[in-house]
Amino acid sequence: MIKLHGVTKIYGPDCVALRDINLNIVSGDFVSIVGQSGSGKTTLIKLLIAEEKPTKGNIEISGWDVAKIGVSDIPYLRRQIGVVFQDFKLLPKKTVYENVAFALEVAGEKYSRIKQIVPQVLDVVGLANKKNRYPCQLSGGEQQRVVVARSLAHRPKIIVADEPTGNLDSINTVEVIDIFKKINEFGTTVILVTHNREVVNHLRRRVITLHEGKIINDEIDGKYRL
Repeated sequence: MIKLHGVTKIYGPDCVALRDINLNIVSGDFVSIVGQSGSGKTTLIKLLIAEEKPTKGNIEISGWDVAKIGVSDIPYLRRQIGVVFQDFKLLPKKTVYENVAFALEVAGEKYSRIKQIVPQVLDVVGLANKKNRYPCQLSGGEQQRVVVARSLAHRPKIIVADEPTGNLDSINTVEVIDIFKKINEFGTTVILVTHNREVVNHLRRRVITLHEGKIINDEIDGKYRL
């Protein structure tokens, strides 16, 4: 589903963010990407969602050649990829339901489909009973679950989560990670970028470690030891 071959990203003569990355992620996989600050994790995410293009190499996602994708096709690619960031970026004057619905509205989805999809994704994240609340009325963990629900609205094949538990306490962290595990059980590929050793070690799934722009470790059922 996701293939990177010889991917290098250079921002300037003294800034090589990624160096000759070769990576395959199969459909339905759950992968944690770890590494210290400056290791290239954020750059990798930007390449996967076509926010950046590689300086060298090829990136294939579900048949799309990301290195050559046209600007007009990027929105269609991104409907295949749900993105969850550490920053919630919820609309404060819209309810939980409206925040999720808005993602579908801007994509031109029909009202009848929105009315069907939103309750389903809110149920997945355990917020069906709080659909009429505003972000300020929710805990941090609940706000992040709204973000996850929003990322699911387009029925993506891939979820990319960039430090999704960075602002959460341990209890809310467990709840959010359990939702990602549930989503993965439905067959969705999950790519989790995190600094949290406890989360990665608890998952015991595939762990890819980046260091200075290179993959230095890729193991199944591994632990984050850096």
